[in-house]
Amino acid sequence: MSEHRIALVTGASRGIGRAIALELANEGFDIGINYNGSEAAALELAAEIKKTGARAICLKCDVSDSTACGEMFKRLAEELGAPSVLVNNAGITRDGLMVSMSDEDFEAVLDTNLKGSFNCMKLASKYMIKQRYGRIVNISSVSGIMGNAGQTNYSAAKAGIIGLTKAAARELAGRDITVNAVAPGFVVSDMTDALSDKVKEAVTAQIPKKRFGRPEEIAKAVAFLCRESSAYITGQVLCVDGGMSM
Repeated sequence: MSEHRIALVTGASRGIGRAIALELANEGFDIGINYNGSEAAALELAAEIKKTGARAICLKCDVSDSTACGEMFKRLAEELGAPSVLVNNAGITRDGLMVSMSDEDFEAVLDTNLKGSFNCMKLASKYMIKQRYGRIVNISSVSGIMGNAGQTNYSAAKAGIIGLTKAAARELAGRDITVNAVAPGFVVSDMTDALSDKVKEAVTAQIPKKRFGRPEEIAKAVAFLCRESSAYITGQVLCVDGGMSM
């Protein structure tokens, strides 16, 4: 087994992030669980990960804050080791029509989703360059590829993540560091559970697979890109959306 077995997953306490953390733990990674608000859920996840035999620590941090990110990475390196895998999953939504969207709602989504990914990539890459090895996976969205009415802020941030991914992939490829993005479609979550049956039916009609995805299906795709055997895949966007964006 390789020595490169430390992974940081941002926004890991719930939903897709939680599924990714568990999948990587099952593949033999020790996990840094980043969270911002859901401490109880993060602690519960850490306990579950430890049952697999992997180590886990909970790291409270607002990823939009570059200083706090620096402190998070320092603690990760001290307590688990230098990260060889980074999964940027932390994200928020502040949906609304463009004509009525506040500056605060636009900026908050870009700060967390896009700037947060940049902050963590910048810090993780410094460790990875020294190691001459790394895997970075950024969670984009079908909204960043197709756009979505009522989500100009979210769509812009997720499209930005794709550009960020491709540029960083070019910068880091020579050090055996790959940078890829996974773009989920509609996935079963607390957010989609809140949709009305009418909206769910309308969305499902647009998906060739005729169902929402499951967090575990996104996690499998992320784990594939985190493997050493994926060394020749970089700068790519893997859509896991049931065919919605094709």
